[in-house]
Amino acid sequence: MTQTLPVGISVTARVPASSANLGAGFDCLGLALGLYDEITVTTTGSGLDVRVEGEGAQEVPWGPSHLVVRALERGLEAAGVWADGLDVVCRNVIPHSRGLGSSASAAVGGLAAANGLVRKVAPERVLDDAQLVQLASEFEGHPDNASASVLGGAVVSWSEADAGCEQRRYRAVSLRVHRDIKAVALVPSVRSSTAHTRGLLPTLVPHRDAAFNVSRAALAVVALTERPDLLMSATEDLLHQAQRAPALPLTTKWVSALRSAGIPAMVSGAGPTVLALTTEPFPDELRAAAQADDLSVLALEVADGVQVD
Repeated sequence: MTQTLPVGISVTARVPASSANLGAGFDCLGLALGLYDEITVTTTGSGLDVRVEGEGAQEVPWGPSHLVVRALERGLEAAGVWADGLDVVCRNVIPHSRGLGSSASAAVGGLAAANGLVRKVAPERVLDDAQLVQLASEFEGHPDNASASVLGGAVVSWSEADAGCEQRRYRAVSLRVHRDIKAVALVPSVRSSTAHTRGLLPTLVPHRDAAFNVSRAALAVVALTERPDLLMSATEDLLHQAQRAPALPLTTKWVSALRSAGIPAMVSGAGPTVLALTTEPFPDELRAAAQADDLSVLALEVADGVQVD
């Protein structure tokens, strides 16, 4: 039986950005990064009011088709509750279409805000992390970014086909990242289309390339958790970065430049952001050169998962 939420309850979800792939872990490895969108939701007597501040404010819809709103409504539905009206305020910091998981963060933020409302009124109906990963991944079609924003830290994610059901089950486990690992993102001002860059990937790959990436993805789990000295080898890739290079010339230039300088670097998600994982301070001369190339250089913590107040 559906329960109606009372008017006037409010929550704020703080959801981190994320990077996917991490080199070899195409569509399965992810990392939560300390760059946060905030979503404040208040129940009202009727209607829907949406306001967006910051990144994408003039580009995203301010209505029921907004991804945060759709995720919010999906979360309420999954918990078996209803709100007569909603006031939604999105304060966006995560850059859009840069490979930092902005759409996954929007989905996770909406679902987490819904969960926060439910917790205040019907705690027995609260969704657990596995349900949040599932619902957020359904919006994305893959669980790497979404599960990182839900669980925090690094994640290994995968999907399974339920017997007799067309819907896939999305799953993830979190990894505790080694305390010495720091993340640096080089963020271009230009954007990239995930659909376009994914379309550059071949349907079939050589067996030796697949075996190479399997070994490096397995090594990445060790490097991220216990042996950061192995990050350079662990972030090598043969399946997607070179294939996307023609569409990402500046990204490709900086991945190569950083790796030549001994810094483990990779394309963040589908790009164009470059992600570096290092245990050493980022060199001032490389920071200056990147900024001269119109790249924002962001030193980011490895983040915890979404938080709701």
